[in-house]
Amino acid sequence: MRPPVPGPVHARSSRPESDSDVADVILFHSAMGPRPAVFALADRLRAAGHTVHVPDLYAASDEPGEGAPAGGGTADPVVTDDPGKAAELVESVGREELLRRAIAAAAPHSDRGLVYAGLSLGASLAQTVALGDGRARGLLLLHGTADLSPDASAPDLPAQLHIADPDPFEPHDWQTAWYLGMRRAGVDIEVFRYPGAGHLYTDPDLPDHDAEAAERTVAIALDFLADVDAAGE
Repeated sequence: MRPPVPGPVHARSSRPESDSDVADVILFHSAMGPRPAVFALADRLRAAGHTVHVPDLYAASDEPGEGAPAGGGTADPVVTDDPGKAAELVESVGREELLRRAIAAAAPHSDRGLVYAGLSLGASLAQTVALGDGRARGLLLLHGTADLSPDASAPDLPAQLHIADPDPFEPHDWQTAWYLGMRRAGVDIEVFRYPGAGHLYTDPDLPDHDAEAAERTVAIALDFLADVDAAGE
């Protein structure tokens, strides 16, 4: 899912020094909200030693407590398994407001250099924010991409896209143009396709789920993060 999310795009600065070379990750949920699968993925990344921030972009606050249900406190997160309802949620908040919330959620953690990650709509937000953050350490896209500004520049930013093949929201001709645009922007991009999987194949509670593809995606993503960590040493 690739909404026209606007935002400034800047060249990357040198990687910041930090007390730890293990990358922090910010993970943006899909249009279906912060479903349990989002937190399950975050826990897999945490088990590898990463701090993972999971903001609820549908909640008033920008970030829940670590490992807590999205939205924090006692409020239940807004989630759905219906694509039509998901589209209504996005429309009710607005794409520009979702981008603003994503930027606000990342801001307190970006000084150390973040790996931006997201699922579907969240992937489009992650891409836009990462390409506008000169301190970004990496970009991990699951199930989605975003349009690129013609002057996008992110030299040597390591990035991966994991996507169903075919994906109804990301046709092959779009993927080709997107890939070439990312390369022109200097992004070190890899694309992994999963034949026969559904759009949100990493969510075990959705009809899209493909267990083998989901497990392979997580394994490759963990290797990617390990490489990002090694590059920071």
